[in-house]
Amino acid sequence: QVQLVESGGGLVQAGGSLRLSCAASGIIFSLYSMAWYRQAPGKQRELVATITSSGSTNYGDSVKGRFTISRDNVKMYLQMNNVKPEDTAVYYCHIPGAGVWGRGTLVTVSP
Repeated sequence: QVQLVESGGGLVQAGGSLRLSCAASGIIFSLYSMAWYRQAPGKQRELVATITSSGSTNYGDSVKGRFTISRDNVKMYLQMNNVKPEDTAVYYCHIPGAGVWGRGTLVTVSP
């Protein structure tokens, strides 16, 4: 059974930094493109960033220049810098090719 587990969420002040991690099990992690999504209260889930198996990246317009997606052999990461209150959301790890989602980790940015 494929499982994705996010970690690293929490409360951070605006302008601060946070690093999220996503650990995968039950799947050959390195073969798949992966993504971070987020869902703020009352809003639709939106794409934050993607990374292919070869390391090519893509970002949503709202996080370009502030967030960095990366991966190694066992985890995917999201480095969040200069965070803003509008970054407050539940952040989800996703493997599109396998149709798998994690349960999410909450990030709250205070003004």
